[in-house]
Amino acid sequence: MALPILSVARMRSWESASWAAGTREADVIARVGVVLAAALRRHARPGDRLLFLAGKGHNGDDVRAALPHLAAFAVESIDVADPAAQRQAVAAALGRKPDWVVDGLFGIGLNRPLSEAWRALFGTVDASGARVLAMDVPSGLDADTGNTWGAAIRADVTLTVGAPKRGLLAPAAVGRVGRLEIAADVGLNPTIPALPGEGVPDTWTEASDAEGFPGRRRVDAHKGDFGHVAIVAGSVGYHGAAVLAAGGALRARPGLVTVITMRDTCLPVAAQLASAMVQPWVPGGALPAKATSLVVGPGLAHPDAVATLRDATRAWWQGFAGPVVVDASALDWLEPGVPAAGVGPRIVTPHPGEAARLLGTDVATVRADRPAALRAISARLGGCWVVLKGHHTLVGRAGDPIGWNGSGNPGLAQGGTGDVLAGYLGGLLAQTPAPADVPRAIRAAVWHHGATADALEHGGRAWTSEDLADALGADPRGAR
Repeated sequence: MALPILSVARMRSWESASWAAGTREADVIARVGVVLAAALRRHARPGDRLLFLAGKGHNGDDVRAALPHLAAFAVESIDVADPAAQRQAVAAALGRKPDWVVDGLFGIGLNRPLSEAWRALFGTVDASGARVLAMDVPSGLDADTGNTWGAAIRADVTLTVGAPKRGLLAPAAVGRVGRLEIAADVGLNPTIPALPGEGVPDTWTEASDAEGFPGRRRVDAHKGDFGHVAIVAGSVGYHGAAVLAAGGALRARPGLVTVITMRDTCLPVAAQLASAMVQPWVPGGALPAKATSLVVGPGLAHPDAVATLRDATRAWWQGFAGPVVVDASALDWLEPGVPAAGVGPRIVTPHPGEAARLLGTDVATVRADRPAALRAISARLGGCWVVLKGHHTLVGRAGDPIGWNGSGNPGLAQGGTGDVLAGYLGGLLAQTPAPADVPRAIRAAVWHHGATADALEHGGRAWTSEDLADALGADPRGAR
């Protein structure tokens, strides 16, 4: 089940309810230590030098609890109580070139401006160039707002306890949080108490939310049971987008995939696809009669595509019976309004630049409040689903809580990865999920896409969008 994104007050309420129910703080701290050690084994290599900086509070207790589980590493630990007196000791330890620094100085309880001595110590850590794993929150960061208390450690990875905190996802915090990971199973109560006035929180999508979707196939199943995705994509100079979208769709394993592309790109697209059917677009032509989902947009940037497909796309958005995914250039063709009653879900997949064009604003404004941008796009287009791509891709629609995706990495910032996602999403939706399963299908597609990129990143070599399409669809339990 997706994790709620919590305020500090609600996290404290959850902890208090757990202690009241008989959970021992010492047991939770011990469990956090085990999870932290496992995270270090994922990110560091055997024999790496680790420097632990532990504060006086429970954040320091958490990192100290990991020490007995790290026999494969060379570990040095400093308990920091007086930053002015111990700055030289920390600087000397950093001079021994640790591969990772584990930050356990301050947690979510920090609620006051930092002294000059603490700010200087944080600057010493940042200036060392060592990679940093922060425990729960980068020291000095306000876990509600994402602002700093005068300074904050700059982490490469943050392992937060229980559930994500609001401030860790704030735009101001992105450069200090690094990759956000969750130590979810640490022994706290399974039920998180509600707090009056906070409403329904946004949620965090992780591996368990994507497992088992789509479900098992019956032993007597045939391709007619798994739908037919039509992909309208590719124009002169952009034919690769059609190939990548088709590759993504095929990895979702719908019954059939048909690519409809501009006549001048039909041959190069067909030459690169064996499992998909490829046909040229004929102005005024029809989609395959039995298509159960539609993807429109990848690689349709050539002026000829705009002239011949803009009106058709608007008509499909309004009236195609099944799910419709609109991506890339075709996003600019959509008009405000509500699709016809009774049609399948509508999904748009903009990156921040495309979102800015849809809203008549700039990228900086979109990035400053991505949830607001998502809801505004959804409202403009009749309450459609929006996949706002980027760091922690957002999934949601106007009026609903938003899902923040927990997979993916900066390697996705290359041409073609969005085409793969659009195709994969269309391939999943072709398999006619029940209306209640549509949000899960969208979140699962986004999570699998990011988790595949994570697995490729851990593979130790540079990878491309073609590699992403080839690897997509693996069991998420096999991806980190």
